[in-house]
Amino acid sequence: MEMHQVRYFLSLCEEMNFTRAAERCNVAQPALTRAIRLLEEEFGGPLFHRERVRTHLSELGQAVRPYLEQVHRQSQEAKHLASKFIELKQTPLKLGVMCTIGPDNFVGLLTSLQVQHPGIELQIMDASAADLQARLLEGVLEAAIYCWPDRIDERLHYLPLFREQFFIVLGLKHQLAAKNAVRVSDLDGERYLNRINCEQADVARDVFARHGTKVERVYRSERDDWILAMVAAGLGFGFMPQYSIADRPDIVARPLVEPEFWREVSLVTVRGRPHSPAIGALVREAMRTAWLGAPALAVQQARAQGRGQMH
Repeated sequence: MEMHQVRYFLSLCEEMNFTRAAERCNVAQPALTRAIRLLEEEFGGPLFHRERVRTHLSELGQAVRPYLEQVHRQSQEAKHLASKFIELKQTPLKLGVMCTIGPDNFVGLLTSLQVQHPGIELQIMDASAADLQARLLEGVLEAAIYCWPDRIDERLHYLPLFREQFFIVLGLKHQLAAKNAVRVSDLDGERYLNRINCEQADVARDVFARHGTKVERVYRSERDDWILAMVAAGLGFGFMPQYSIADRPDIVARPLVEPEFWREVSLVTVRGRPHSPAIGALVREAMRTAWLGAPALAVQQARAQGRGQMH
């Protein structure tokens, strides 16, 4: 059974005349008659009684009509849904964002998506890098923006967006607050306020150990605002990415050097997985967006490769 046969059957139910039903379906009458005959062969009996003066439904036709009406209605609904999906109307997009990334970094992307694709219903979930990657692979998320140092997974595709340096956050009266930059060795013996979801924690711990720097962890929290409040109260120092540090008059932020710490944040999707048009729109807008005042790293890298090939 094909959909055009269902449509011809329902038109004939309305018109009870082969000629008018064919005109209504914009087909030749022999084509409509042949389609109805094939449908009858498939169902195993006549669907209409054809008489000289009138055509009317058989008992079999009356029995199957409600079911074919339902098939036609569901087909139309599916087409309507597919049309909205392709045209990005009322299209949901589940995006994960690492909870340590400041929201100001995403204003440009969110604005572009809203202006260029107002039909996308963006659903943002924030979590740690590990949680985002797991949910992305499970199919709970369609895309995610995060950084997880030394955790490159071949099942995933990474589009680098931006790099940012890690800073040390201090209270105004802290002994290191007067410095223009803080060395790793300067932090030996200092009280540390630990951000639980910091994706650089393992890397930093190894680097500190190699430099013989030992810190005293006195507080742990998933919330950056609590860490900053503790910093402002003089209870210790924080270790945070530059553009995630809230602008507060009672703290100072200094770059961590010797060595420096940087993170590269990427837009991540699953390789080989069929993606909705909304993902395509997200990628396009992400590549057009200025990240920390510069084009996306993926765009910069592509341009650099292009210049290299020209030479």
